Amino acid sequence: MDWVKWLYPGMKLKRWLFLFSVGVIVSALGLAMLFNYQIISVLEEAIFRFLFQLTGSYSTTTLVLAGVVILASGLLSMVYAMRRLVQSMVQALIPDSQEKLVERLFAMRKRDKGPAVVVVGGGTGLSVLLRGMKYLTANCTAVVTTADDGGSSGRLREELGIIPPGDLRNCLVALADTEPLMEKLMQYRFGGSSSLGGHSLGNLFIAAMAQVAGDMEKGLQATSKVLKVRGQVLPSTLAPVQLKATLDDGSIIVGESTIPSSGKKIVRVELLPTDPPAVASSVAAIEKADLLVFGPGSLYTSIIPNLLVPGIREAVLASKAIRIYICNVMTQPGETDGYTAADHLQAIIDHVGSNPIDYVLVNHQLVTSSLLEKYAGQAAFPVVPDVERIEALGSRVLEADLISQTDLVRHDPVKLAQAVWGLVYRLGLKSGIKLFDYYYIRQAMRNMRLMCKQDSEGD
Repeated sequence: MDWVKWLYPGMKLKRWLFLFSVGVIVSALGLAMLFNYQIISVLEEAIFRFLFQLTGSYSTTTLVLAGVVILASGLLSMVYAMRRLVQSMVQALIPDSQEKLVERLFAMRKRDKGPAVVVVGGGTGLSVLLRGMKYLTANCTAVVTTADDGGSSGRLREELGIIPPGDLRNCLVALADTEPLMEKLMQYRFGGSSSLGGHSLGNLFIAAMAQVAGDMEKGLQATSKVLKVRGQVLPSTLAPVQLKATLDDGSIIVGESTIPSSGKKIVRVELLPTDPPAVASSVAAIEKADLLVFGPGSLYTSIIPNLLVPGIREAVLASKAIRIYICNVMTQPGETDGYTAADHLQAIIDHVGSNPIDYVLVNHQLVTSSLLEKYAGQAAFPVVPDVERIEALGSRVLEADLISQTDLVRHDPVKLAQAVWGLVYRLGLKSGIKLFDYYYIRQAMRNMRLMCKQDSEGD
């Protein structure tokens, strides 16, 4: 009974339906007064005569049934006409939509009222989380590191003097509510040995938008409008920062893209300059957040660099939000070799100065033997969820099945969003689960699975 969904709380439709009904009644009254009730009397008399000829009496039951039938006919006519009117408008405005209008409206209303979520990190891991989160809340902000200096992003950074757009592009595409063709276009990478070779079209698009709009922050806002992004994507700083790593043998490496290739254990990373100004809108988003999520992503080159920006670090430490760290599923060669989940958390604490994490989300799903063998050849191994050590550091542990069943060991966007959202409602953010929220979450998860499946098939 899909029509019942129109009556769900939060749709902001019942008030207008009620007003429409009042308008019909008032209009009927006005018409009766305008015609001095004589025309209504003639119609009533004609109906009475018809009923008498049909039944042979003027019984009260007959008159009541006649009134009910006439009222029902009028209401059904109004409902049918309104339904066809809405369908006609929807087909004109959203011709290719397969989703029912009532479900789309309900989901949009719920997303708009969802908790304010800020996701901090960079790289492809962050975009995996955002791809699932956009179906659950429209109040999602991605705060992205800007220390990348390799590939297309590094070239644009050097040639145009802008912050690297690569991680920003991935997050924009992940949060976009746009056609699959546009997403493929934004991720398209030119081949060949020409000056365009290796460049991502999305990176060039963002760079152009930044120059047209006047700066990168305005360029990202303009790009978000073009891609119909659910939420916002912001850099942690607009300063041209570089990442500096001190290794266990005392040597120093400068450059985010070269750090993992050193083959030595990282002791500490720093930003150059050491005190870049934070983007004001990023700080404001963190201050207003109900939920702060760190990762998934490269520990030393995607997550920690954001926390090295003084304004971001101070806002995180002062935040009253629930703070979750999503630990990587596999160790990263040249960066977290031999690390357990507690080692990841300890590295964050060492760089921040205190523990900013309330919950650590770890994977406890077993990796298949064939994938273990494949990754072992790359010197990558599953991250051990050492629960007792994590709790000793002051954080609580959340264990869940998080990996996708593919030829790669990586986080599954649906499972990841389910795990995070389960915590959101268990902790009572936004007053906990309200009436009909279960239905919304179920619908959102269904749509999420469908869209993520289409994305994987498209890849």
